Amino acid sequence: MSRPSTPVPAADDPLARERSHLAGSRAALRAMREDVESLDIKDVTANWVNAEVLARQIDDRIKALADLSDTPLFFGRLDYLHSPGADRAEGAEGERFYIGRRHVHDHDGDPMVIDWRAPVSQPFYRASKKDPMDVALRRRFGYTRGDITAYEDEHLSDPAEAAATSKLLQQEIERPRVGPMRDIVATIQPEQDEIVRSGLGGTVCVQGGPGTGKTAVGLHRVAYLLYAHRERLARTGTLVIGPNRSFLHYIEQVLPALGELTVKQATVDDLVAAGLEVRGSDDAPAAVLKGDARMAEVLRRAVYSHVTMPTEPVMVVRGSRRWRVPAYEIEETVRELLDRGIRYGAAREALPQRIAHAVLVQMERSGEAPDDRVQDAVARNPAVKAAVKAIWPPVDPAKLVLRLLTDADFLAEHADGILDEEEQKTIRWAKPVRSVKSARWSSADAVLIDEATDLVERTHSLGHVVLDEAQDLSPMQYRAVGRRCSTGSATVLGDLAQGTTPWATRSWDEALAHLGKSDGVVEELTAGFRVPTDVITYASRLLPHIAPGLTPVASVRENPGFFDLRESSGTADVVTACEELLRNEGSTGLIAADARVPALARALTAAGIPYLAPGEETTAETRLTLVPASLAKGLEYDYVVLDEPQAVVDGEPDERTGLRRLYVALTRAVSGLIVTHTAPLPAQLAG
Repeated sequence: MSRPSTPVPAADDPLARERSHLAGSRAALRAMREDVESLDIKDVTANWVNAEVLARQIDDRIKALADLSDTPLFFGRLDYLHSPGADRAEGAEGERFYIGRRHVHDHDGDPMVIDWRAPVSQPFYRASKKDPMDVALRRRFGYTRGDITAYEDEHLSDPAEAAATSKLLQQEIERPRVGPMRDIVATIQPEQDEIVRSGLGGTVCVQGGPGTGKTAVGLHRVAYLLYAHRERLARTGTLVIGPNRSFLHYIEQVLPALGELTVKQATVDDLVAAGLEVRGSDDAPAAVLKGDARMAEVLRRAVYSHVTMPTEPVMVVRGSRRWRVPAYEIEETVRELLDRGIRYGAAREALPQRIAHAVLVQMERSGEAPDDRVQDAVARNPAVKAAVKAIWPPVDPAKLVLRLLTDADFLAEHADGILDEEEQKTIRWAKPVRSVKSARWSSADAVLIDEATDLVERTHSLGHVVLDEAQDLSPMQYRAVGRRCSTGSATVLGDLAQGTTPWATRSWDEALAHLGKSDGVVEELTAGFRVPTDVITYASRLLPHIAPGLTPVASVRENPGFFDLRESSGTADVVTACEELLRNEGSTGLIAADARVPALARALTAAGIPYLAPGEETTAETRLTLVPASLAKGLEYDYVVLDEPQAVVDGEPDERTGLRRLYVALTRAVSGLIVTHTAPLPAQLAG
């Protein structure tokens, strides 16, 4: 049970003893940090490069050992019946472990806090009355601004004690949120923990409705993999991909709070638009077609169409000797390289060496003894270089895509049997473009250039990639992400019901196939920890219309939350609703159709209510965020005012996409939601 702090002697007060352990742990962490800060590397590095690398590693270690005063150093305790891994003989003494965000040891090296990712910590998340996992007691701690104020015990191996819902767990889940997203290490549930601790070798796809914690699960899986496979991932790298910059800013503090500072973050546009300025946009039909997986074959044909079979032999002159490689022999080599399916650029680099090798074979037959240096010299011979340029010319990916989009005959030649005439017309640009630099490239064009670039030269693969809000990606975007983890693994996170692009994913099996991870495992999270019961029940009325067959989220929260539908006479009523919710503790979001945001901004300013844009960090003074519906995905607020649901639907190109956008907007509230409307509500919300 939860117990308040009382001023009794520490010897008789468990809470005082726990506070003492917290103070000792903080002192030990401070000593660990000071030990690193005092390291002298002047005499241990061979050169300035090694010194720079080591200095950077030390600096990262110092940052990882930071003690965040408002963040609990440990949040739980496990008392085992027996020492983990030891003989469980009768009378054997168990061990006690404090579970926290990072490992902390004393000056003798004995652990004071165990990292939540360590195997010995796993029962904190998975042990139950049915399966105690050799745990006698599980203790959870309640905190206020970093200080222990309560604790709660479960005697898991005591048959006389009934299973009960943790009050502290509920309080932590429902705690008001101000600022960016925080970690959930204290509240990870068993089904979430199974995903978090799944191995590095496999790809996992998590289908999760609003409030199921899928984003947090993905981020914590990265943290776990870095703990379990640190050396491997240090070599290969990790990346978190989000839908937009606002979302990435919202989640950017989670991994650093867990001591992980090396994970990079990006959007898909960031990945594919490297060095390319995206200034244009496509209408929906063109964007859908450019994102269609069929475009990959069009691009492949276009790239390899540059290869032409030789019609003349190659004559190599060395000194007084001439060596002739006949055209048919070079053609055999070219066809072999094409059949192997290697990258266009790699094959182009191999061709001169193959021609040179044919010359060396002739030299050896004539009694000479050429070595590798002679072969390299022959490969650089002007005649060989000229032949290679004619047979296998270099290809510029951006110029290739530009030609496909502007040259009707070139597109027709390579899209024959793949895209019909109307589809070709849809993706072609109406006006000619003089150069790559002057072109107004769209995001979909950048993905096509990325695909063409990979056909020429292999894209570097990372060890692990987390892809969030994946339901909104096109097949070609999935391919672009898949290239970044072709030799690694991925964690794919999303909700089919929240797909709000015209090309939104129809099934996870299809998405994984485009990603190149057909063997990925699909897991479904259906327990809602963030969205209140009344709110998610109302929003789920849309599911039969936007994602038939998808399991509705079932809120596990005891607090049903606050939900109210209000007819409005204008922006003044919306402002009043915001003022009402701002009287509560925590953050408030005002979500509206993009077209209505300017008018609402003026109304808030006139009322003297300060507000932020999505991604900007809330403060004690400014806790209201004005959110265009198009940017609401992935964000959460304690309280939400949703303005004009029908306007949100009407703001999208089709009704299904609009209803999905509305579903997203309805499910951003953690504690309460007010829906204001002047126009009638969408018929699909009638209950």
